[in-house]
Amino acid sequence: MTYRSRDKQTTFVPRKGCRFCIDKDLKIDYKDVKGLQKFISGYGKIESRKRTGNCVKHQRKVALEIKRARIIALLPFVNR
Repeated sequence: MTYRSRDKQTTFVPRKGCRFCIDKDLKIDYKDVKGLQKFISGYGKIESRKRTGNCVKHQRKVALEIKRARIIALLPFVNR
């Protein structure tokens, strides 16, 4: 739930759905470095569910695959 205040009037802005729940063809895989980089901040941290819009199930899967890609050096631990 997100509320935005504009001129003393509060409007409700609905949250977008999880991209993996909407499109069942999208796969989360540690080998897909370009896809996983969308879920990493400029400093190399894993983005939160609130920012990415993922559901709990898919956010956990994304985090696990990012960690796997880091271990085999496909993704950096820290971006500087």
